[in-house]
Amino acid sequence: DVQLQASGGGSVPAGGSLRLSCAASGFTFDDCAIGWFRRAPGKDRERVAYISSLNGLTYYADSAKGRFTISSDNAKRTMYLQMNNLKPEDTAIYYCAAYGLVGATPLPSLVSGEPDWWGQGTQVTVSS
Repeated sequence: DVQLQASGGGSVPAGGSLRLSCAASGFTFDDCAIGWFRRAPGKDRERVAYISSLNGLTYYADSAKGRFTISSDNAKRTMYLQMNNLKPEDTAIYYCAAYGLVGATPLPSLVSGEPDWWGQGTQVTVSS
């Protein structure tokens, strides 16, 4: 069975940092795109950041650029999202999600579609 185990959420003041982790199992991690969506209260789901485990290319939403860094450790089958300079508008439930067997598909095109797998959410709360 596919599992995406998210962890690392919490509550921080504005300007603080958090690191989210997503441990994956049950699919070919070396050829996937894995990353995060988030959903804030009353807002639509938003793609935050993704990384291709095949070539290391990344995708960031405009809201994440310059503040968030996504990385992956293929040996540990784990993806990380380092979030710095957090803002109250980053408050949301963050969901790990993945696309399988992505090959050479460009990330922006890939992440516009529905992920193949979802993990449970982890709450991030940023206070002003």
